[in-house]
Amino acid sequence: MKFKKLVSIILVFLMVSLLIVGCGSNSNANKSSSNGTKTTTTTENTVKPGEATPRSETLYISGLQWGPPTTFNPLSPSQTSLPLSATSIARELTFETLFMYNQLDGKMYPLLGKSYAFSSDSTVCTVTLNPDAKWNDGEKVTADDVVYTFELGKKYPVSWSSNWNYFDSVTAKDDTTVEFKLKSDNKNPLMVEEALESVYILPKHVWIKIEEKDNNDFSKISSEVNANPVASGPYKVFYYDNAKVVLIRDDNYWGKAPSMWGKLPAPKYIVHNIFKDNAAGDTALRQNQVDVSQQFTPNIQTFGPNIKTYLSNPPYYMPGVIPWLVINVTKPGLDNANVRRAIAMAIDYDKIAKNAMSGYSGTMSPSLMLPLDSEQKLINQSQLAPLQWKSHDIDGANALLDSIGAKKGPDGIRVLNGQKLSFKVECPTGWSDWNAALEIVASSAKEIGINIETYFPQQSVWNNDMQTGNFDMGMYSYQGIGISSPWARAYQGMSSNGYAPIGQTAYFNYGRYKNSEVDTLLNQIPNITDETQLIDAWTKLNEIYLKEVPMIGLMYRPADFYTVNTSVWSGFPVDGDGTNIPPNICMDGYGIAALYKIHSSK
Repeated sequence: MKFKKLVSIILVFLMVSLLIVGCGSNSNANKSSSNGTKTTTTTENTVKPGEATPRSETLYISGLQWGPPTTFNPLSPSQTSLPLSATSIARELTFETLFMYNQLDGKMYPLLGKSYAFSSDSTVCTVTLNPDAKWNDGEKVTADDVVYTFELGKKYPVSWSSNWNYFDSVTAKDDTTVEFKLKSDNKNPLMVEEALESVYILPKHVWIKIEEKDNNDFSKISSEVNANPVASGPYKVFYYDNAKVVLIRDDNYWGKAPSMWGKLPAPKYIVHNIFKDNAAGDTALRQNQVDVSQQFTPNIQTFGPNIKTYLSNPPYYMPGVIPWLVINVTKPGLDNANVRRAIAMAIDYDKIAKNAMSGYSGTMSPSLMLPLDSEQKLINQSQLAPLQWKSHDIDGANALLDSIGAKKGPDGIRVLNGQKLSFKVECPTGWSDWNAALEIVASSAKEIGINIETYFPQQSVWNNDMQTGNFDMGMYSYQGIGISSPWARAYQGMSSNGYAPIGQTAYFNYGRYKNSEVDTLLNQIPNITDETQLIDAWTKLNEIYLKEVPMIGLMYRPADFYTVNTSVWSGFPVDGDGTNIPPNICMDGYGIAALYKIHSSK
């Protein structure tokens, strides 16, 4: 599925266009061939654009790009500008963030930023930059670049604009020091850390000239193709056409300094072939034409000994997000927490994991938390256990509905307070695992006398329905893994700040749930420093969730379907290898560290 960051996080659906940059510090700008294909002039040490790259120097990836690039502007509202990008996770191939998040240990690692620290009262966050950081045009990355980038979010409606809900100011104290001052009336250190690991830093000396040229007209600025951008990352785009995108390593990349990686990434080229569908990508993976795949592939365990996932046994992939059954709590029948809980009790989660998710989801443990140590340590599981439902508890669900007087009519559908418990559930057509999951939801509900009809419209229709409240139940993913989670996930699903009357646009909390005690806890949690108090607060919030059931987690889904083929490249991170490199397809956050570990076996 695709994910969005909304308001404070801005979850966006998975988008996959690429940023086009120059091919090296000693190369010229991009040129267009007669057929419109983009190429770059090359050095003597590289193949010519359009020629096959040496297999032993090329890492092939798939599942991120389903068409040729169209726009390469990081300020574009379409969010299709960053290389092999989904803005829900920072990918560090060309543009870079200040820090990198590691889902394995829940920690932040340095990149453009060398270190950061909060003041004792958490009102100021001070970031120190790596003095070795440079743009690929040779200019230094400075504190002014960081301030300028964040100020763009204050000036224009870009993806990181919502960070200003939490910032009072962003100031350069000197060339390598940036001070983030938090809003006193909305102090949230978690969201500051989220910004540090998710906002791509842009070069001021480049973009201020674009602003001047376009007279600060955002419609013009955001429409710039920006075909040869200046960036700070280890790769640039070398060549692209309708069939592939080829990135080339910047051998002058600043990160080879001892203060950062100490060397260059192993692959000289990264190539993404543009397949027509998942089946074509799967065939290429089987035939050793793909080294790293990020796509849903059923029965991956049958693909042979060279095909590896991060986990060697089911569920094969690390959990990274919870797709939710969001319930519109304003709808008659669904406004009753016992009805919502009965539906949650009836659902066959094991069947969803086995059939809809091809076995890629672990056993569901109902809560707001992912089954990761970094999140599970925040709750008292024994205290929550009595409130948690199990998979497909038909007897328990029927007993609960009987106890509240929901009686079956002649058609077998229960009626409560004169309202027939008959509803519609939706998600976009073609989202096969979600479609299959909702069919199981509907089948499970039928066993307890609740009629649920599935509805699979076009994505745009579903998105509008969710935002305007024109739905009974709908499947949706709030924030997944990240330094601000699980807080951001709970906030997006349950905070009254996201409430909008039916018919008006909501940007999160699509279920229109309101609870003042939840709001109080959500305001407190980001500022609690005592571990015991933090566990108490998180446990209480989860207790409310389990009693009120404003949404139902249906499965655990990976943030990335990390599948690798070791026929050509070896050394990919796997569980238990001691590297602490997460399964983030060699480019998401700290997952890019994999590019410095792998080696060609050819």
